[in-house]
Amino acid sequence: MGRFLAVLVFLLVNKSDKTIFNVGNVLVTVLLTKTAAKNSRYQTTQMEIENSTIQDINTIFDLYEKARDFQRRKWIQNLWPVFESSMIEAEIASQQQWKLIINGEIACVWATTFSDLKIWEGRNINPSLYIHRIATNPNFRGQNFVQKIVDWAKIYAKSNEKKFVRLDTCGRNQGLINHYGKCGFSFLGIWKLQDTEGLPQHYVGSEVCFFEIDLEA
Repeated sequence: MGRFLAVLVFLLVNKSDKTIFNVGNVLVTVLLTKTAAKNSRYQTTQMEIENSTIQDINTIFDLYEKARDFQRRKWIQNLWPVFESSMIEAEIASQQQWKLIINGEIACVWATTFSDLKIWEGRNINPSLYIHRIATNPNFRGQNFVQKIVDWAKIYAKSNEKKFVRLDTCGRNQGLINHYGKCGFSFLGIWKLQDTEGLPQHYVGSEVCFFEIDLEA
C-alpha cells in the first residue's frame, strides 16, 4: 500500500463540528471547536499525520526518553525500557511509525501493526489495527492526542479492512483505563501474557490491560 497521509486542519471558531472527507489518497479532517478568544478573528492550526522517516529517529528516541521521565514520576509500573534502535528502524522502513505534526513541529509519535500475536494471543485472529508507544512532546501536552489518534485510526483501520482498533498498557493504571474509555475504547480486562520472548522488557511478568474499539458496533 502506498504512503498514507492524513492532514488534519483544525479551525478554532465559536462552535463545535467535525467534517471528514477524502481527497484522493489524502485524508482531511476539519474540526470546528470552541475557542476562548475574546475577539472574532479566526485562528487556524494545521495538524498533519504522516509516516515517520529515518530522519525522525533522534526525535522519536528523545520523545521516548521524555515519556520514561514522565512514567518515572507518575506511574513507575509502566516504565518503558530503552527500545532497540533496530526495532524502530524496522518500523520506519515498513511504514509502521507515525508522527503528528503541528505547524511543522513533531508533537506526538506512535507505532501501529496489523498483527500482535504475542500480546493479543488468540484474539489476534480478529482483523485489527494495533496501536503502540504513544509518546507526546511535553510542549504539546494537554491536547488529548489519544482522541485525535483514535479518530485517525478508525479511518485508517477501515481503509485497510480491519474491524477493531486495539491498544494495551502494562500495569493496573485506573487513570489510563478511564482515559482510554473516554476516547471510545472498551476495557477488556487485565491478564499476564503467556509468552513474552522477544517482547520489550516491560511486558515480562507484568499485568497487561487490553482495550479495543469495535468498528462495526
